[in-house]
Amino acid sequence: MHATAATSPEVSSAASCKDTASPARPLPLAGLRVVEFTHMVMGPTCGMVLADLGAEVIKVEPVEGDRTRHLLGAGAGFFPMFNRNKKSIALNLRSPDGLEVARRLAVSADIVAQNFKPGVMTKHGLDYAALSAQNPRLIYVNHTGFLPGPYEHRTALDEVVQMMGGLAYMTGRPGDPLRAGSSVNDIMGGMFGAIGAMAALIQRGITGRGQEVDSALFENNVFLVGQHMMQYAVTGQPAAPMPDRISSWALYDVFSVKNGEQIFLAAVSDAQWVTFCDALGFADLKADPLLSTNNDRVRARPTLIPDLRARLAGYSASALAAIFEKHGLPFAPISRPEQLLDDPHLNATGGLADITLPDGERAGQTARTALFPLRMDGQRLGVRLQPPVLGQHTSELLQELGYTAEQITALRASRASA
Repeated sequence: MHATAATSPEVSSAASCKDTASPARPLPLAGLRVVEFTHMVMGPTCGMVLADLGAEVIKVEPVEGDRTRHLLGAGAGFFPMFNRNKKSIALNLRSPDGLEVARRLAVSADIVAQNFKPGVMTKHGLDYAALSAQNPRLIYVNHTGFLPGPYEHRTALDEVVQMMGGLAYMTGRPGDPLRAGSSVNDIMGGMFGAIGAMAALIQRGITGRGQEVDSALFENNVFLVGQHMMQYAVTGQPAAPMPDRISSWALYDVFSVKNGEQIFLAAVSDAQWVTFCDALGFADLKADPLLSTNNDRVRARPTLIPDLRARLAGYSASALAAIFEKHGLPFAPISRPEQLLDDPHLNATGGLADITLPDGERAGQTARTALFPLRMDGQRLGVRLQPPVLGQHTSELLQELGYTAEQITALRASRASA
């Protein structure tokens, strides 16, 4: 329910929208309204998490549409991936009439999320101070590059914070910093924003008042490399980049095998090492006293790993996978993202769902998307609403706010909305 309703959203039993993928009981955030002024990945991820959990999430877009609708290359999947289960209203915030709609909509919300540069929302009167004066129960989530401090006015990107926050250094080879192969800080920054919003909801249930929550890319990245910072604090030795690290385990590597295939293989305990030797018939390695403990094997890695590479080179990846799976040893094929669409586990467990693409040359066609990685009450959190077409819910939401058909027509004619 919205902030203007009489009963508390924290104990709402309002029914969620249903389809075959939805749990029989209401989703946890059913009845909550979220209004998001977001773009790209970080802010939309926060909204998607709340939407997947059952909230009504309204995406405020410019009349020309969120620019991620039409990105090419690595950005082509941004909009359909991070904007499912949401409604779209298209408003011109440079128009007084469009801005008035946005304010009325934001005041009706339980949660507002935004990820614009500092000062933008204040300029429009859409900041926490302005909105909470009208709705003291409002929870307001800022997604920024940096928390308040010396860096707060810098422009941040995932690459920027990965480079300055040590993650690119840890991912690449020495002297060759490399960003992680996904928008890890954007996605996790949005998730932390959602965690903060849900914590604020619980506190609001106690105090009756909302609050402002801040989530930031740089601080998220520092949290990700915190284990390496702590490693230095504990050992006094700087952490080496992952490709050059001193492994904690002797067998913990990618191996090139028959027909140029690759597979990751591991044995991370003394018991697993014995199992590995028995399974592959390496009795000599099992009996070698210089390899009897994990630390012994780590010290022997300069000679042990080349030996293992030679011994395993004649196996196919599938044969090694079968051996390791049979004996409960850790292994992994080296998969590409597109191969996961046919992954038997994901398809058997409901980890993928069909969506309808809203934009571009494939608009209207069906694609598979990865669902939020949770089960609740034994069910995956499914797709209730397709990624919206631009302004798909504008008229519906304007009517809810009390606008007449004539006023809606006038808003569209003046391009205050679309």
